Amino acid sequence: MASYSIGLDFGTNSVRALLVDARNGNEVASSVCNYAHGDAGIVLDKKDPNLARQHPADYLDGIETTVKAVLKAAKKIKGFAPQQVVGIGVDTTGSTPMPLDAAGEPLAFNKKFAKDPAALAWLWKDHTGYAEAEEITAAASKLRPNYLAKCGGRYSSEWFWSKILHCARVSPKVFDAGYTWVEIADWIPAVLAGIKAPDQIKRGICAAGHKAMCNPAWGGYADEQFVSSLDPRLGRVRKSLPNKTYTVADVAGTLCGEWAKKLGLGEGTPIAVGAFDAHLGGVGSGIVPGALVKIIGTSTCDMMVAGMDKELPDIPGLCGIVPESILPGCFGLEAGQSAVGDIFNWFVNIVQPGGPKNGSHESLTKGAEVLAPGESGLLALDWHNGNRTVLVDQRLTGLVLGLTLHSTPAEIYRALVESTAFGARTIMERFEEYGQKVERVINCGGIAAKSPLVMQIYADVMGRPLMISRCNQTCALGAAIAGAVVAGKEAGGHANFIDAMKAMTGVQKKVFKPIAKNVAVYDRLYKLYRSLHDALGVPGHESGLSGVMKDLLKIRDESRK
Repeated sequence: MASYSIGLDFGTNSVRALLVDARNGNEVASSVCNYAHGDAGIVLDKKDPNLARQHPADYLDGIETTVKAVLKAAKKIKGFAPQQVVGIGVDTTGSTPMPLDAAGEPLAFNKKFAKDPAALAWLWKDHTGYAEAEEITAAASKLRPNYLAKCGGRYSSEWFWSKILHCARVSPKVFDAGYTWVEIADWIPAVLAGIKAPDQIKRGICAAGHKAMCNPAWGGYADEQFVSSLDPRLGRVRKSLPNKTYTVADVAGTLCGEWAKKLGLGEGTPIAVGAFDAHLGGVGSGIVPGALVKIIGTSTCDMMVAGMDKELPDIPGLCGIVPESILPGCFGLEAGQSAVGDIFNWFVNIVQPGGPKNGSHESLTKGAEVLAPGESGLLALDWHNGNRTVLVDQRLTGLVLGLTLHSTPAEIYRALVESTAFGARTIMERFEEYGQKVERVINCGGIAAKSPLVMQIYADVMGRPLMISRCNQTCALGAAIAGAVVAGKEAGGHANFIDAMKAMTGVQKKVFKPIAKNVAVYDRLYKLYRSLHDALGVPGHESGLSGVMKDLLKIRDESRK
C-alpha cells in the first residue's frame, strides 16, 4: 500500500509543503504560501538596516494553507487517502529564535507587544546583535575557548545568544516578559504536536549545536556561569534550556487533535524533530562523507558530513562541527555565504540598471552569458551582507573593483556572480585544508535549478564538476525524508536515513563540467580575489594591492583578444 510523507519548509519569504511518495521520493504535490507581514514576509526598519524579523502567525497560516492545498491536489491519485500520510518533517531558517512566555505563547501574540518588533521571530539575517557577537567572541576566547573551537573561532550576529543579548539591552520589557527563547525549528513541531509547556519542547541539535554553543562534550548549552558573565539576565534564559538535545531521527511529538482536524490528517501522525532548511536540504541531496552539498538561494549553506569513528580537527571559520546535526551518525560541518541570490536581487531591484525592461535577471543573464571570463576587467567581493565563512565578520561590505566609463550592467552582473563563486571556492578550500576531501559537489536550491550561467561559472571557478539534485525542492524533500524515517519501516516509512536517502533522492543527468580555458583565467582572477579578501577581511594582514587594478586590465585585454 502506498505511503506518503510531508515536508514543511519555512523559508525566508514563504512556507512550502511538499507531499512525496515515501517509497521513492516522487513529488506528488507542493504548495507555497507567502508570508503576509512586512516586506516579502520580513519586518524591516528603515532606520536600522540590520533589523529583520518575522511574525509567527505567518508560519501557522502557512501550514494550514499549504497542507490543505497538497492534500486537495493529491486527490487526483486513485485511492489516495490522508491517512496514508505516515510522517511529517519540518525545516526552517536559522538561527531564527523567538521569545515565549511561561505558557509557551509567542510574545508576538500578546496585545501588549503586538507592535514591538523585538517580540517577533529574529530572522537569520538579522544582524542587530553584531556588537554583542563581538563581546561573546571576546568573552569565550578568555573563559570558554572550547566553545569557540566548535563554531569556527568566532561567534556571529546571525546566531542565538547575540540576538537574545541584544534584545535584553534594547528591549528590556520584551526580554523580561519572555520565559525562554526557542528556535522556530523547534517551536513549529511542538505547535503541531500540541506541546505548550516550554520545558516539554524538544530542542534539536542542529540549531543548538551550530548557533547556540551547545555540544554533548560540555553537557549541552553554554553553561549558566558563562552566559551570566555576559549579562546576569541571561542566566534566567539558560535555566529554561534543557541539557539534552535531539536529532532529526527523533520524534518531536505526534499530530494533536486540533491540528489534525485543521489539516485533514490523521491524529497521532509522528512529527520529526525540526532542523535548519539547508541541513535537511543536504539530506534531500543525499549527503554522504566526501560530498559537498551547496544550497544556493538568497544565501548559501555549504555542508559536509564525516564519520564519528575519529575526532575531527577544529576548522577556523566554519559555522560549527556538531555530532549528528545534519545526518544522524555523522559529524555535521556547516559553512556558507551570507548573501548570494540577495546580491543579484539587490542589483536588479535596488540599483535597477537599465530600468525594468533591460535590467531584469533574464536580460542581464543574456548579456553576461556572451562575456568571456576576465573580459569585463571587473572583480567583486561578495560581502554585501557580511561574510559568514571563512571570515565570520558581518561588518564587512561588498565591493566592485575595476569600473571604467565603459563598464556595462551585464559586466557588473557577471562580476557579482563570479564573486559568489570565488567565495564558494574559498569555503571548499578551507574544508580540504583541514582534511575534508571534496570528492563531489551536489548543488540544490532555486539558483542551482534555474541558472545555467551561475552553475557554469561555479564549475569553472571551483574547478570541479557540479551535479544538481534531482528535486527542485530539496529542503522540503529532506524534511519529508525525516518524516518518513520517524514513521518507521513498518508504517510505510524507512528504518534509517541511509535507506531513506537511497530510495528517495537522486541527481539530474546534466552535469556542469569545468571548461579548461575558463579555469585558467579564473585561477588568475581568484588570486586577485584572495588578495582583496585577505587585505580587507583579515585583521593585521599586510598585502600590497597596488597591482590589482593593472592585473585586471591585463587579464581583460588578453581575454578580449
